[in-house]
Amino acid sequence: MTVPNTPPDRSDADTDADVRAVPGAAPDPFAPPAGAPEAGDVLPPPAELVPAPTAGQRLVPELRVGAGAVLACLLAGVVVAGLWAWLAPKVPLVVDGDRILYGDPEGEQRAGADAVFVLIALGAGILTALGAFLVTRKRGGGIAVAVGLAVGGLLGSIGAWRIGTWLGPSDNLIGEARRVGNGGHFDASIELGARGALLVWPMAAMVVLLALSAMFGKREEDPPPYWGTPAGTYGTPPAGAPTEPEDRVQG
Repeated sequence: MTVPNTPPDRSDADTDADVRAVPGAAPDPFAPPAGAPEAGDVLPPPAELVPAPTAGQRLVPELRVGAGAVLACLLAGVVVAGLWAWLAPKVPLVVDGDRILYGDPEGEQRAGADAVFVLIALGAGILTALGAFLVTRKRGGGIAVAVGLAVGGLLGSIGAWRIGTWLGPSDNLIGEARRVGNGGHFDASIELGARGALLVWPMAAMVVLLALSAMFGKREEDPPPYWGTPAGTYGTPPAGAPTEPEDRVQG
């Protein structure tokens, strides 16, 4: 039995709602904060428990970038080989009886072939470095780009030298002399006399990549001072901090 005129029981939730509904009422100090998880909710794992990427996981993207740079340089080396075989000056030879003589004894075709290779390799180094920088600019470059260009440029130069020699005139002088006969003319095979020209491509790529990264590369924000003051607020007191009177500061 209940006493007449006894109000019905009210839950804690209804009481909290009434407290929040009354203007000016003090909030319940024991009420959970807004947005707090309720019983039965699945909480995400804390950040410190999420496993960090392993060294292998961090290395795989770098290897892909480096391998891509090497592959691009190898493909460019085929183009360099074709240009060198086409543009390099040829050494003319003439058949005189059982002898093979130079058609132009005082010519500089050998040195000209080296110079043409250097110029083409220089252009290849600039173009490959520019392409690699544009492709990897958003990711901030990285050591893999530089190593890939260096290795790829060297391999591309060696491949261009070998393929260009194969695409040029034949190096079988006896066979060519028999083919043209006595008094005939033919061209000698192109050769790279200065082997140091093989380093022009990777060196040019490194210099251009360094210059582009220094001028247009991705910049990281400067860290705040060690005492935690945000940049641009040096000397500004934090909000709400008491300030001293001007006369005391001046004194």
